[in-house]
Amino acid sequence: MPKMKTHKGAAKRIKRTGSGKFARTSANNNHFFSEKSEAQKRKRRQGGTVHPSDHKRIKDMVPYI
Repeated sequence: MPKMKTHKGAAKRIKRTGSGKFARTSANNNHFFSEKSEAQKRKRRQGGTVHPSDHKRIKDMVPYI
């Protein structure tokens, strides 16, 4: 049985936390900052975790993290 291949795009964006959850960054945080409010920009600095319903899909894409 060959090794599973890691989805490199997902591997660059998702990390594993100490408790086993998947950490991710917030969306809409690359450009057009002049059009966003200060509150929006502050909220974008914090990341988040992947929703539990998506964990199986993430494990298939990134099996070795």
